[in-house]
Amino acid sequence: MRPIPRRDFLLTTAAAAAAVCARAQTAAAEPIIDIHQHTDYVGRTDEQMIAHQRKMGVTHTILLPAGRFYGLEAGASGNDRVQEVARRLPQEYSFFANEVPYLSDAREVIAAGLKAGGRGIGEQKFMVDADSRAVQIVAEIAQEFGVAVLLHFQSNRYNTSFERFHKIVEKYPTVSFIGHAQTWWANIDAKADQAVLYPKGPVTAGGITDRLLSDYPNVFADLSAGSGLNAMLRDEEHTRGFLARHQDKLLYGSDCNDSIGEGPKCSGSQMLATIRRLAPDKAAERKILFGNAKRVLKLLV
Repeated sequence: MRPIPRRDFLLTTAAAAAAVCARAQTAAAEPIIDIHQHTDYVGRTDEQMIAHQRKMGVTHTILLPAGRFYGLEAGASGNDRVQEVARRLPQEYSFFANEVPYLSDAREVIAAGLKAGGRGIGEQKFMVDADSRAVQIVAEIAQEFGVAVLLHFQSNRYNTSFERFHKIVEKYPTVSFIGHAQTWWANIDAKADQAVLYPKGPVTAGGITDRLLSDYPNVFADLSAGSGLNAMLRDEEHTRGFLARHQDKLLYGSDCNDSIGEGPKCSGSQMLATIRRLAPDKAAERKILFGNAKRVLKLLV
């Protein structure tokens, strides 16, 4: 084998190093929208949350407030708090509006949040049935303002009777519904046991969630939290097909309450790594991490 001249070796090495550096810079510069975070999450400060999001490489975050009384299990963060952070860092944060849907002034409170700049309604995490009048009220407001609704589905607790949710989807075809949480993600499996919130093992395609995403143009999925991560990791062969099949319907979210922003204790960073590893191609990855959220939430980012 003919020796490589030292000059050619140095040029080749420099070119390879430059290419690696360029790829790293491109990856770092690629925008990421996180559609699911909370202020005051288990005592986390605003500064810790901001550092967490930046550490993950998120360029724009949607802050989801709680409603009164029952609210989210994310401290006492309400509409005022998420608006406060978004006004402080408008390039990095937007917010949703929210309220307990069966309160007499729910419509007024949610409408006020949307008029203040809210990009959607949620996280709707309240003790109602998925096809209840309370959920219809939220859908009517979303329809009026042209925004999406993000719902937390958890068997026997929040937005129950999941098997009837399709009635709402059909009744409000112009409203974008974003599903999230344990029961939503357990039901990617056609053999899902509704009592098991974090199922393990192989997935049989064709569950309720899979069908909702396939059959209804106005249904989307929030990949956040331990429930979303569990769904993606329990059967990676199924996940590869799921990400390919629903690449226009999936939105990245973190919903993690740590202050680290990386490693095994941060479900958000784990989900980013999982999407990048299992997405069918770069185009699908960019849809899931950025494009779909920008389109569905009508973000100017």
